[in-house]
Formats: sequence, structure tokens, C-alpha cells
Amino acid sequence: MTEQAPPSAQAGVSTCYRHPDREAYIRCQRCDRFICPDCMRPASVGFQCPECVKEGSKATRSGRTSYGGLRPSDASITTGVLIALNAGVWIAILATGGASSRLTDYLGLRPNGLCAVNGNTGLDVTHAACTRGGGTWLPGVADGAYWQVVTSMFTHVEIWHIFSNMFALWLFGPQLEAQLGRTRYLLLYFISGLGGSAGVLLLSNQYALTYGASGAVFGLLGALAVITLKRGDDMRPILVWIAIVFFLGFVGSRSISWEGHLGGLLAGVAATAALVFAPRGPRRTPVQAAGLTAVTVVVLAVIVLRTAALS
Repeated sequence: MTEQAPPSAQAGVSTCYRHPDREAYIRCQRCDRFICPDCMRPASVGFQCPECVKEGSKATRSGRTSYGGLRPSDASITTGVLIALNAGVWIAILATGGASSRLTDYLGLRPNGLCAVNGNTGLDVTHAACTRGGGTWLPGVADGAYWQVVTSMFTHVEIWHIFSNMFALWLFGPQLEAQLGRTRYLLLYFISGLGGSAGVLLLSNQYALTYGASGAVFGLLGALAVITLKRGDDMRPILVWIAIVFFLGFVGSRSISWEGHLGGLLAGVAATAALVFAPRGPRRTPVQAAGLTAVTVVVLAVIVLRTAALS
């Protein structure tokens, strides 16, 4: 008596990676391999294979997020602290004159400093000449106000500006922290904010004052887009939210810094790609750290080189 081999699938037909003799048309949402009905395990989105379900269970038991970070006990705390910082600076600005507050000149981002004399500005006047002539010097990054690349991402004046940014931050921040972990989430926020500052320095008028958390917020929106793409989910909802947040930025504001939005978005996308596409296993954290470092170095290089060109 001879044993007959099981029938094999036709050439060109996808088969289950665990059962090569069975046709399969569904891919695992995590590893992207084909799985047959017996291997399909329901997930929050689509199906996963038994191995990915097992790996996900290990990550959950070890207190790790899907992308290697420590799972926060409350994913809203970090976002709440960021909102409180933005709100505190906004209240301080309102209490000292609003749009005319001197805090906006020190905390907002101005690529190059200029002199104000009786409400008029002399763009080519040096700091020393401005002071001798009784003018008010409005500091810029190129003349030493380097802190502005960070403080500007916490500075707002118009109520609709801070409302739109903080609403988006509260809506999407906890989602990202739950998926990335607190440390990775904070790094993403600050890298995106620095990317927004780099965009302003590189592309905007060198004497214009820019402020707001929009660069960091757009970086978070870009991060959600990358994660959505990685999971193979529908991109339309996140694209709609990007459009909504962009529109709200116009409401009640004299102008909007598309340069900051673009810089933050690009930095956020690059940083998130470094996090979510890093290989699983013991090499993931070092690869993620190297990727985030590379993005940060590029952003800082743009800031330094542009500042040097304006000096």
C-alpha cells in the first residue's frame, strides 16, 4: 500500500504559510503572511495568525506596547501635562498684554532679530545701534535667542489657535502614547515641534514672528497616518482630521504658518517610521534609537545651518 501525498495548491495561488496545501486569501494584519480560515484569529482590525497573537500576548504580559515602549498605566497623563504647559504660557501672555505682550517676542520664534522704534521697525539696524537709539530689540534665533525653537511650540495668543491645537492634542495624544509608550511619545512630540521650528527658519520670512504647537500637533497627525498605513487600515479618517485641524488653525487667526505645519508633519512622519518599521526582537530598541537620533540630527542640522546663514 502506498501513501498518497496531500494535494498541493495550484501554481500561482496563494497558500497558508502554516498549511501549504490550503489556499488562502487573507493576510495577517501584523506579519502580512497569508493565513487560511483555521489560522485566522480575530483582531481589533482584520485577522492575525497564531504566532502574532502569541507574540502580542507576550508583549501585553510584559507591559510593553506594540512598538516596544513601556505600557502607560494612564495614557492621558502626559498629554494633560503638555496641555497644561501650553495653557500656562497662554494665560501668562494674556495677563501681560495679549498680542502686545513682550513675552511673545521672547517665546515666539523669529528667525532674525530686529529693532522697533515707536512702533516702526528698522530691519537693518544692529542690536547695539537699536539700543543706542532708544529702540526696543526684538530677539531672533540668528542673534542668539536659540531657546525660541523650543519655547515657540508652547506659545499661543489667539484663543482659537490654542483651542484647535489643544483639542487635537487631547484627541490624538493619548492614542499615540498607548501605542508607543510615554518616552517614545514625548520624543515624537518634541522632534515634531523642532521640525516645525526648522520649517519656519528655513522657509518663512526671517523677521516674522511665529508661535504655536501646530508643528508638534501635525507631527502627531503624521504619526497616526504612518501607523494607520502600517496596519493597513483606512487612511481617510486621519486625512479628514488633518484637514479639520488645518482649517481650525485659520479661525480667529490673522495668518497661519504652513511652514511650521509642513516641517512638523515631515519630522513626525520620519520619526514614527523609525519607530514602527524597526524589526521586532532584541534589535528593535537600538534601531529605533538610531532612527530617532538620525531624524533629530537632520532637524538640528537644518536649524544650525539656517541660523548660520542668517547671522
